[in-house]
Order: sequence, then C-alpha cells, then structure tokens
Amino acid sequence: MHPGERLFRLLDRGYREDPWHGPPTAELLADLDAGVAAARPFPGAHSIWEIVLHMTGWQDEVLRRTEGAAPGFPEEGDWPEVREPSEERWQAARDALRASTERLQAAVAGLTEDDLDRKVGVARDRPLGAGVTLYDTLHGIVQHNAYHSGQIALLRRALGR
Repeated sequence: MHPGERLFRLLDRGYREDPWHGPPTAELLADLDAGVAAARPFPGAHSIWEIVLHMTGWQDEVLRRTEGAAPGFPEEGDWPEVREPSEERWQAARDALRASTERLQAAVAGLTEDDLDRKVGVARDRPLGAGVTLYDTLHGIVQHNAYHSGQIALLRRALGR
C-alpha cells in the first residue's frame, strides 16, 4: 500500500471507522446537542465544542503544511471560542471537522515517500510541531485526534452521555 494511502486510512479509522482505542470521533459527536457540547463538567477543562474547534484548526494547519506552507498556529487560534451556542452553530462545527478531515485525507492520499520525508519548518519547536518531517507531522495529527477523542469520551461520561 502506498504511504499516503496508509495515512489516509489512519485518519479515516480515527474519525469514522473503528479504531482500536475506542469509538471514532464522529460517533462520539453524533448524538450530542449544543448544550451538552458547550457544557463544562470540570472547572478549567475545555468543552467538547472547544475541542472540536481545536481539532479542526489543527487539521487545517497540518493541511497547509502538506501544501508546503511554513508551520504556524491555526488561523483561528489554538483554542477558538465557542461564542454563542446554538444547534446550527454546533452542527456547523461538526460539519467543519468532517470537511477538514476529508480535505486532509485527500491531500495525504497521494503523498510520496519524498513528500513525507520533507522537513516541516527549520528548527524544532514542539508547541508548533515544527522541525520534524511531514510524515511525523501527519502521524502527530492522528495522535492529536486520538488524544482529544479520548477527552471527548471522558466528557461525555461526565455529562451522563
């Protein structure tokens, strides 16, 4: 299997299929309403909605990097604000995460070994995810998504879902 296809499958497995670590992200979000998504069952913790916005922003940033852009923080910031919760805005946030996943999958599907060996950024910058190969960056976003999906699962449990 082509290396880009493997990365495509990892992204797909975590978002909509059957990852070994637990339910896929789409399943964790499917039955939640805006009120639950915006709730904060733990003081100082992010809400499910904030996590979704964060995941979308970082996927979009990684997509930029696959297209050769210099590493930076997501355009909307690291942790975008939910602002005024509504069912329409919550649905839009979920749709944006799905669309972001699909765009990133499309971009990685055709990547070659040479593409994956390309360095993202010059110097190592851990918070920015720079100074590593594109391969490491893409595995990093898969790990990032799994980490935050686990947080969503815990928040769901805390909210009685």
